[in-house]
This record gives sequence, structure tokens and C-alpha cells, in this order.
Amino acid sequence: MSECRAWSEGDPILEEYHDREWCRVRHDDDFEFEMLCLEGASVGLSWKIIMHKRAAYRAAFHDFKIDACAAMSDAELEKLLLNPGIIRSRGKIFSVRKNALAVQQIRKEFGSFDAYLWGFADGKQIDGRWRSLAEVPTVSDVSKRMSADMKKRGMGFVGPVITYSFLQAVGILNDHLADCAYR
Repeated sequence: MSECRAWSEGDPILEEYHDREWCRVRHDDDFEFEMLCLEGASVGLSWKIIMHKRAAYRAAFHDFKIDACAAMSDAELEKLLLNPGIIRSRGKIFSVRKNALAVQQIRKEFGSFDAYLWGFADGKQIDGRWRSLAEVPTVSDVSKRMSADMKKRGMGFVGPVITYSFLQAVGILNDHLADCAYR
């Protein structure tokens, strides 16, 4: 068995994520927005924690429908600070609306969030073909450029390490190891 799956082994939720979603191309603005928000929520925490709270996040944030998140009121966001199903960080909760508003502007400029994101990779998946997990980086030139541009557009929780993980989550990066059955 490939070392690729080591970070998910023994946890059915993470195994499902690794096997069916991680590094898989999905040209869907709302899915990409969900992954951006979940990656942002993971800052300072483990991905396992966030994935185990994913259903609660979807319920709290209107299934990550961009327009619905952009329209969330301060009162609605404040109420989420009491929701034990999600990470109750004011900055992370309010960043969902902030980022949704930025994505709305991105869609006006690029036609879709997807087109904007794939523009950083010239429309092609970047395949690392790594042989061991130790080779997989935590940042790249692409994640640094994406992070800088997203920050310039007013987005939060989009540092270069988070954007690297995000690139994996939406399939722009394929960091499944070369011998992984789930490539």
C-alpha cells in the first residue's frame, strides 16, 4: 500500500476524502468556495478536526453557496459564534462572508471562480508525481502567487500554506504519490 494514504488511514472520513476528493478536479465554484472556507477554518488546527465538522459547516453556511454566504447578516454570523459544530473563531466565521463577497467580484471579472483559480496553473493540473510524503512541499510558487492575489482582493485566511492545501483540495495540484492507487 502506498504511503500516500498514511495521513488518512484508520479514519473513515479522511479515507473517503483522500480516496474520492483530494486532488480530484472539480470545476464547481461552490465546491471550490467550500474548500477555500474549510482550508481557512483549519488554520492552526488539523484537517481531521475540520473534516469531522464538515456537515455542521455546510449547515451553518448554506452549503457554501457563494451568493448565500455573501448575503449573511452580521446577526447570522454572530449567532454562529455559539454553534459548537464549527470552529467558533470570529475571524474565521466572518471571513466566509468576506471571501464570498470577494469571489462575487472575481466571478464578475473572470466569469467564474473556477476560471480565476485555474488561471494560476495555465488551465492544467500540476502533477507532482512525488515518491514519498517527505517530498511533498507545503508551499509553491503558484500558492504564493494565489495567496498574494487573494489577499490583494481582500480575502482572509489565504496564506501560501493554506492556498497550497487548497490547490490540492480542488485538484489543481495532484499530490497523490506516484504509486498511489487513487491517483
